[in-house]
Amino acid sequence: MTTTTDFAKHLSRFLSEYLPHERNVSPNTIASYRDAFVQFIDYMKSEKGIALDRLGLKHLTRSSVLGFLAWILETRKCSPATRNYRLAAIHSFCWYLQYAVVEMMEQWQKILTIKAMRTEGASLNYLSAEGVKLLLEQPDTSTWNGRRHLAILSLMYDTGARVQEIADLTVDSVRINHEPYTIILFGKGRKARIVPLVKEQVRILREYMEENHLDETSKGAMPLFFSNRHEKLTREGIAYMLATYTNMARKVSPDLIPERISCHSLRHSRAMHLLQAGVNLVYIRDLLGHVSVQTTDIYARADSKAKREALEKAYADLVPNRDSDRAWEKSRDLRDWLRDLGR
Repeated sequence: MTTTTDFAKHLSRFLSEYLPHERNVSPNTIASYRDAFVQFIDYMKSEKGIALDRLGLKHLTRSSVLGFLAWILETRKCSPATRNYRLAAIHSFCWYLQYAVVEMMEQWQKILTIKAMRTEGASLNYLSAEGVKLLLEQPDTSTWNGRRHLAILSLMYDTGARVQEIADLTVDSVRINHEPYTIILFGKGRKARIVPLVKEQVRILREYMEENHLDETSKGAMPLFFSNRHEKLTREGIAYMLATYTNMARKVSPDLIPERISCHSLRHSRAMHLLQAGVNLVYIRDLLGHVSVQTTDIYARADSKAKREALEKAYADLVPNRDSDRAWEKSRDLRDWLRDLGR
């Protein structure tokens, strides 16, 4: 830290000592909390005129936190979910401060009374099989970048991996010298899981590794996917790459590519396609690295809704026109209400 304020001292200890060693929090969560406080520091400087070298714990008040959360929503145009993530980081810091700075207990407890916003349950955002096929057709495989990007996208879809799990892959995570072909992913809580790979995915991955000399035994600790400067890829870099190709695919066929697509959408897509193919939820749970099958059950509920909507549409198309003896159906509002009833 470049400052000696009590805020800087305790935030440094919170992120570098308390979270990883006392709470055993994953590096991804620590990175998310770090980003939250970077935004808070930016807010205090731009909106309150308090630079980092003057920012103290006395400035971390219920009022300043509420102002920060409003700024996230109104100025930064973030979603309520993002607002809640930032609040969770501040709450965690205040739980730590209750023991580290006991004399300001009342201040920390006031912040802890700030509640998360209600968020609407968003529908699963996933691509159809045709949409995934179109997306994977976009990288220009006559170039090194294109071949690398195809390997990343296809592996992310085939394994249902989280974006950070793809970024963290090393060469020795891959087992493709003989069958069964597998890859080791490290998920939340640093839990490892072994995911099988299909032969077509292995072909793409093997060609990528051979081209980049990653099949040599001395390269085991290297990142599997790296930038032009041979640095490990970041989540942001992978997300930017995906956004580039989704925009390209959307121009080809807008109906196949939803407006909102993220790296997690590929994970959702893989789970939905496996479910639709009749794969048991327990196997999908293991593939995705969910602790409980109840988490995975969201895909079954989403698929049931999609099936019901398709059946309703087919039924409506086949019903004979009986306007003369069922005049009440002419009310569009009533029909819409009845259609939505129970969804």
